[in-house]
Amino acid sequence: MNNLPTISGPERPPAKGGDARQLVVFLHGWGADGNDLIGLADSWSEVLPHAHFLSPHALDVCDANPAGRQWFSFQGRSADEITAAAADAALIVNRFLDDSLERLSLADDRLALVGFSQGAMLALYIALRRAKSCAAVVGYSGALIGAETLADEIRSKPPMLLAHGDADPVVPFASLDAAIQMLGSHHIAVRRHAGQGLGHSIDGPGLEMGGEFLAEAFAAG
Repeated sequence: MNNLPTISGPERPPAKGGDARQLVVFLHGWGADGNDLIGLADSWSEVLPHAHFLSPHALDVCDANPAGRQWFSFQGRSADEITAAAADAALIVNRFLDDSLERLSLADDRLALVGFSQGAMLALYIALRRAKSCAAVVGYSGALIGAETLADEIRSKPPMLLAHGDADPVVPFASLDAAIQMLGSHHIAVRRHAGQGLGHSIDGPGLEMGGEFLAEAFAAG
């Protein structure tokens, strides 16, 4: 673990000032970087005034977009190879999460993961396998990877909100209900949002639901 590379990215302290009471970590999509999602902190600062927001850049340069980053490669890889690559990325992100929680003097139940596309895939993968459960996961336009080994590897069951556009040309909309069905079989509470006519993006209702969902989850903890 000590030899793992470190990641970093933009962050926003609590809007109310003072010590953070929660930590929200954004995991960006394939070909983007941490700057892509940190703006969500502004949208959620009213409902999460005591949250510290972090949006790290993935370590690797994106295969298809040298200006962006990727958590792992998709190109030329089977489903099993993608899952193995996600497991490697999870080691780096988990180290980042643990270090960030320690820096802010927060426990795991004060942590929420928010991901878009590949970042949502990684957020689900990580949250289900962490030894201590985080407070919540919000996944936009993602999918559940590693489902084949989940029964043997699952360690935590945080509540989740999954949102997906029904006109998504990148990650199939069917991924939404496939994930919900699998998560439900493991008794994980999942809230669903389908964006009508929405492509590979986050719509206003989904964004609002995400902030409210996190506030609700933190209040319940």
